[in-house]
Amino acid sequence: MPTPSLTAFGPLPPAPVTPKKPVSDTRHGLTRTDDYAWLRADNWQAVFHDTSLLDPEIRTMLEAENAYVDAAMADTAALREALFEEMKGRIKQDDSSIPVKDGPFAYGSLFVTGGEQPHYFREDREGGHRTVLLNGDAEAEGKDYFRLAGLSHSSDHRLGIWGYDDKGSEYFTLKVRDLATATDLDDHVENTGGGGVFAPDGKSYFYTLQDENHRPSKVFHHIIGQSQSADRLVYEEKDPGFFMGVGGSMLDDFIFIDIHDHETSEYRILSTQHLDAEPLLVAEREEGVEYSMTEGGGVFYILTNEGGAKDFKIVQAPVTAPGKENWREVVPHVPGRLILSHMAYARHLVWLERLEGLPRIVIRDRKTGEEHAIAFDEQAYSLGLSGAAEYDTDVIRFSYSSMTTPSQLYDYNMATRERTLLKTQEVPSGHNPEDYVTERVFAPAPDGELVPVSLLYRKGTPLDGSAPCLLYGYGAYGITIPAGFSTSCLSLVDRGFVYAIAHIRGGKDKGFAWYENGKMAHKANTFRDFIAAADHLVAKGYTAYDRIVAEGGSAGGMLMGAVANMAPEKFAGIIAAVPFVDVLNTMLDDTLPLTPPEWPEWGNPIESKEEYGWIAAYSPYDNVAAKPYPPILALAGLTDPRVTYWEPAKWVAKLRDHSTSGQPVLLKTNMAAGHGGKSGRFQRLEEVAFEYAYALKVAGKA
Repeated sequence: MPTPSLTAFGPLPPAPVTPKKPVSDTRHGLTRTDDYAWLRADNWQAVFHDTSLLDPEIRTMLEAENAYVDAAMADTAALREALFEEMKGRIKQDDSSIPVKDGPFAYGSLFVTGGEQPHYFREDREGGHRTVLLNGDAEAEGKDYFRLAGLSHSSDHRLGIWGYDDKGSEYFTLKVRDLATATDLDDHVENTGGGGVFAPDGKSYFYTLQDENHRPSKVFHHIIGQSQSADRLVYEEKDPGFFMGVGGSMLDDFIFIDIHDHETSEYRILSTQHLDAEPLLVAEREEGVEYSMTEGGGVFYILTNEGGAKDFKIVQAPVTAPGKENWREVVPHVPGRLILSHMAYARHLVWLERLEGLPRIVIRDRKTGEEHAIAFDEQAYSLGLSGAAEYDTDVIRFSYSSMTTPSQLYDYNMATRERTLLKTQEVPSGHNPEDYVTERVFAPAPDGELVPVSLLYRKGTPLDGSAPCLLYGYGAYGITIPAGFSTSCLSLVDRGFVYAIAHIRGGKDKGFAWYENGKMAHKANTFRDFIAAADHLVAKGYTAYDRIVAEGGSAGGMLMGAVANMAPEKFAGIIAAVPFVDVLNTMLDDTLPLTPPEWPEWGNPIESKEEYGWIAAYSPYDNVAAKPYPPILALAGLTDPRVTYWEPAKWVAKLRDHSTSGQPVLLKTNMAAGHGGKSGRFQRLEEVAFEYAYALKVAGKA
């Protein structure tokens, strides 16, 4: 019997043919020829600001690819509409957050029925009169793309800073708003990273500027009412390999400048009593040593892996002398217990940790040292620690969900240990957790490691190999994919799918070592783990190879490209969203936004022949060969600064040229968006509906 993928697509028009214009490159004595290098626009920086400047030949190619996708997916139009309406029906349209108390007010956000963008509001501290401070729908009117960067308020509650990106290129414009009148002042700052931090007096703020290569290389101090050209340069990071952000302490005593790559960090701090001073270096960057800071009155609490604390520890130092020589351990390093984040309040120290693959929140009384934990009993779940906006409080906020349980928001009294359920995510069209099963299974990898896999399926789904499966993976930067609640994936599960998340190496799902063993020279473990997850699900009867649809985005898109090369026969189809597939060429191009900061994650092929070899061995684009590739859908954004549009465009062209299966390879480029796709909440659902319709189609369920 033919596999579902072989019968999924009927007759199609001829696929676009991308012209070959070979360009050769020699590094470390090795020469590679790239037939499609011309798809990288020489003026890509300018295109991020104005897409009309894109080379017409490149635009014609991308538009031809979009037309081909439309033809290939034309028969799913009704299905896509049904999926969209289902997903939309599970979202409470007029939803509102539970406001967070801060001084005389409580701040929150809401959506209105039919609205795409959030509205930010405040009300009296204990409830009552509510004022809308920023109407995102009104600001987005008439724009093809619009993304808000939130609204932050000054300590005196008079002003707010808000930011927006209207191109998808992640260059944000900041504006200052009078919160009493909900109108903007004649003040704006352009090309920022997306947020500003007020000085305590509310008369100025700090921000990061994105340079011409889209890197946050400078921190400026902006006096409200003055021209951006008059802003004082506070700090400039000369090393293009480091990201930079700016933040503030809860007590308004310090401005934090956070400088980091993926394995090394450095902080510089500025006392808000001396805003014109030079920022003070806390601990000089040391390769492989990470630290992050929060203020706790007269001390800083510092989360760090210094001194071989691979899974991190917490130390403290006086605010007057925060250097490493004064660090004193307060929460020791425990191998296998990964501390993820921390917060300090007047009477308590709080941290989020991951133990045996599951998260929990730990609270310590700062006076007595007594500790207790917040944890749950399900096999797989997600915790989010949002804390509080005020320092002198005993009440923090956290969220909980599982793959079957909608998100629940709690206030938690750290002194009395009382939980107060504030809100349960409402699913207007209905949801009964008892109709579903969630499991965590462990797939044996080739080297003997056990890879956690979180599963969701509807009760009664046959586990005899006949069920289709969407297998999701990421596996990079130490990011853990939570086993949380998703209203969207229910549309697949209700149609008989098993929904699976493979917690592969490259994330921190099983501790920091899980991340280390999925990067640099060990990157291939990420790909082998994902294939092992597929093998295990087949062996245990959850699905079959000709029914597995693999999905991943960004670095997870690299995963998709790698497993397509390594095991094309094990997947009915592959969805690669904004896929980082041209890894070697990108890591060789130090002008691109993320290349220098990414070298500690992948390797530096410019300087090292060995690291060149690591990347060349798996880079999906470089390893495309004559193989029976399954149907593949690649998704791109024209103004994406993280994974540039030409990576999936080149990859698709090369796949078409080499695939021996005759299966369609599709490229869908959003010509008015970047890395995250469309920005509106329902616009995004349209994209998910498209992806899921594709999954249903190639799995034979459309």
